[in-house]
Parts: sequence; structure tokens; C-alpha cells
Amino acid sequence: MLDSAKTETLLEVNNIEVIYNHVILVLKGVSLSVPKGGITALLGGNGAGKTTTLKAISNLLHSERGEITKGSIEYRGDRIGNLSPNEMVKRGVIQVMEGRHCFEHLTVEENLMTGAYTRREGKGAVEADLDLVYTYFPRLKERRKSQAGYTSGGEQQMCAIGRALMSKPETVLLDEPSMGLAPQLVEEIFGIVKALNENEGVSFLLAEQNTNVALRFAHYGYILESGRIVMDGPADELRENPDVKEFYLGMSDKGRKSFRDVRSYRRRKRWLS
Repeated sequence: MLDSAKTETLLEVNNIEVIYNHVILVLKGVSLSVPKGGITALLGGNGAGKTTTLKAISNLLHSERGEITKGSIEYRGDRIGNLSPNEMVKRGVIQVMEGRHCFEHLTVEENLMTGAYTRREGKGAVEADLDLVYTYFPRLKERRKSQAGYTSGGEQQMCAIGRALMSKPETVLLDEPSMGLAPQLVEEIFGIVKALNENEGVSFLLAEQNTNVALRFAHYGYILESGRIVMDGPADELRENPDVKEFYLGMSDKGRKSFRDVRSYRRRKRWLS
């Protein structure tokens, strides 16, 4: 577990609101922070606002007619709202999009090499990092000459993460890494994320619907509902929270509810102010 008192904060999201098409309010005062060397989980159901939060950070909103209308986002103390996605990558922040976006007609290795396009080091440094990616994803090394479009969903997810690693990121924004994958592949990919975090010092902010697996690997979690943070805390505490167990971990006979449906939710309005 990270010691929050001694850990440097890399990313700070301060009370942001996001509107699409000038009328649709999607995020309503979202605040969160990502510490250096941490795995931070952004949890919630489909449509909660997780992907929008990541795109707000990586500055990919404008391509979808979205904009931040309130609040601010800082990385290492600097406001980053006016930076392009390309400039964000140079700062060390990269997003792995939901849906395992790969260049289908390129080989796996060609896909990985596109991740190094912002780098200015020599060929040797890039090749060393390619070897490092293959160390963490040996399956990619086996398939390196295969067209990415003909690989499995799990291999494409590994390829997308590996491509991001080729930019030598400090922080990776990982969107729904478990989507559409078999449970054993989900465990494998989250295990690799943990190893990258512990061995290479890569910080992660991961958006994930699979609360159970995310809270086993993360250090800290935030729960989003309808564009608002309704609860946050250390991952081990969230795992043991009775409301989280009932609403998100399926440990109740009553079925999944919203926090808004229970009396105890009123005590959490400090997250909504």
C-alpha cells in the first residue's frame, strides 16, 4: 500500500464539469488524484462517466464535441487543459482507449513501434524498450509478425498496452481493460499492470466496470455514478464496505442498486458538493 503522506501527486482533477454538444452535462464536479507509483481505479457502471473523465485528462474530448466548462486538471502542478494529446504523450501521459484499438493491417510489432513516434532517443533505446514490452507480453513476441487484426481480443489488448508503453509513459490512462475478455485473460492483464507498476514505476488510472478485479489490484478507488464521485477510499477498505459489496460486488440477495436508493447515501453528500 502506498503511503499517501509521502507520495507525490502526479495528476490532480479539480471539480471538473464536462458538456457535450453544448447541452449535455456528463461530468458534474468530478475531483480525483493519482499519486506517483500508484494504481488508481475509477469504477462505475456503463454510462457513469469513466471514459469521459479519462478523455478530459488526455484532451481527447474535442474530437467528440466535448469540453470542460468548469474546474481544472493539473499534471505535476501544471495546468494541462490547453495541451494537445500529442503534447500530453510527451509529458508522459497516454491513454489506452476502450475497445483495443490497433492498426489492423499492421503487424503486432509495427503497431508497437508506432508508440515510439514521439521519442527522440536513438534506435538502441527504442529497441531496448521493445524487448522490455516482449518481456512483459511474451505472447506478443510470439505473434510479432502477425497482422494485428488477426490476433485474439486478449492479444489486441496486450498490443494496445504495449504500444502505450513504447512512448515511455509516466502515467497510463487505461480504459476498460477487461471488456470482452475471458476471466483468465483479465487476471493475466491485470497481473501485468501490477508488475509494470511495481517493477517499472508506471502509474495507472484505470476505468473499469469489473469492480471486483479492479479493487484487488488497485491501491485506491473512486466510484462514479451519473457523472459524480459518490465514494472513494483505499481499495482494501472499499472491498470491505458493505454498500460496495452490495451494489458492485454482487454480495447481496437484493440485487444491484444505486447509492441514491439507500438511506446511507445521504451521509455521502459531501462527495457531491
